[in-house]
Amino acid sequence: MRTPALAITEILNHTEPLRDTEELPLFEAAGRVLAREVLSDVEAPPFEKSAMDGFALRAAEVVDGQAELTICGESRAGHPFEGKVPPGACVAISTGAEVPADCDTVVMVERTRREGSRVRIEDELRQGQNICNRGQDLRVGQRVMARGRCLTPTDLSVLATVGCEPVPVFRQPIVSLLCTGDELVPPTERPGPGQIRESNTLHLAALARRAGARVRPPQRVRDDAAELRARFEAALEESDVVLTTGGVSMGEYDLVAEAFEALGVREVFHKVAIKPGKPLWFARRERTLVFGLPGNPVSCLLDHEVFVRPALRKLAGRNEKEWIEPLRRGRWNGAPTAANPRQQNLPVTVAEGEDGVAALTPISWSGSADIVGLSAATAMAVVPPGEKLEPGGPALFRPLY
Repeated sequence: MRTPALAITEILNHTEPLRDTEELPLFEAAGRVLAREVLSDVEAPPFEKSAMDGFALRAAEVVDGQAELTICGESRAGHPFEGKVPPGACVAISTGAEVPADCDTVVMVERTRREGSRVRIEDELRQGQNICNRGQDLRVGQRVMARGRCLTPTDLSVLATVGCEPVPVFRQPIVSLLCTGDELVPPTERPGPGQIRESNTLHLAALARRAGARVRPPQRVRDDAAELRARFEAALEESDVVLTTGGVSMGEYDLVAEAFEALGVREVFHKVAIKPGKPLWFARRERTLVFGLPGNPVSCLLDHEVFVRPALRKLAGRNEKEWIEPLRRGRWNGAPTAANPRQQNLPVTVAEGEDGVAALTPISWSGSADIVGLSAATAMAVVPPGEKLEPGGPALFRPLY
């Protein structure tokens, strides 16, 4: 079987980033991927700007931290002071307002005493203090953001500052979700004998959206070869990624791979040395990626986070360094574990230790079918093949949320 690292490499080698772009209003662009670099068309700040409420003055007129000056006017945000500031005078100024050209310093109002049109300065000044200089944040033509950046809420304010409205972004990958199995019923139905409520597509859809995809409404498909082929064909035609759950093991009714192969889908690999999640099936038809995920919900979730998410991020146009999130380091806060020839992933909660190192405490769960137990976990401790964890020893982990 392939190691997880080799499987990820093969998946990414078969993944071609989408090139289609669209323009969105800034209001809707958070979480989308920038399709071109953005240059500033302005200087920021665009003028010498006060960082405080107070008084703008010449620092040389304050001797030994003392001065008494005449207030000759006011500069407010959007309404700058016009005219000259004569010797022995100052201008009342508000935060964000333009500093008069004759002044080189702003003293905060808390360091002054005002009496009518006069103000007494009581502060050891430093020339230029409390002034944001023109262009100190941005220069005209300066690169603000690179192509491939996943836009954060703060980024929207930056883009607004440089007039990038609307925003050019890459099209989101389209994902189709299909769950297979005669035993599955929707959450709205009470299960009959031998039946269970279908739940995998709910967390898969949420995970795929978090990775930047647009997810079509999930479908349930019976274990019938003709129905599988018909549903799979429709999904292949309208999607960049097709995710199925169930039907990828070795049983008589595990028909997923056979149905896909009848539609021209070519297998890249089947099975990965990971626990849980071993039965992963990965294939491709032209540019469309196909992932056959196990039916057990924990296996399904883990395979998405380890193998599907990097592909979705690459498809979405994100920077290469963001395709795979590095594992984090912590300390094992549980009993000794046994070694396994596959990479183990153990559900844990994460809490900061007294020394600042993350403490990983295992949760009680009964295996890859126990999604209820997994709901208490916030991460998966990752144990390399052939290794084991010891109490108080180092441990790698992958956050789940």
